[in-house]
Amino acid sequence: MILPGTTVIISDETSIYRGYRGFVQRISGDSAAVLFDTHTPWDKMVTFRISDLEEDTGGKQYYKMT
Repeated sequence: MILPGTTVIISDETSIYRGYRGFVQRISGDSAAVLFDTHTPWDKMVTFRISDLEEDTGGKQYYKMT
């Protein structure tokens, strides 16, 4: 389930952001704003359809609900 704060991977085959990892900042309707934080002063936020996102279940930000 993708909610604000979820780490996601872009899976849209036609997007230049395919394979990029970011986290969901906000959700509106069927779209989600994803923030790409590269640890620089120039962060980037891009809106994607939720169907074009996959939840990232690896890494330190993933919390498994029991």
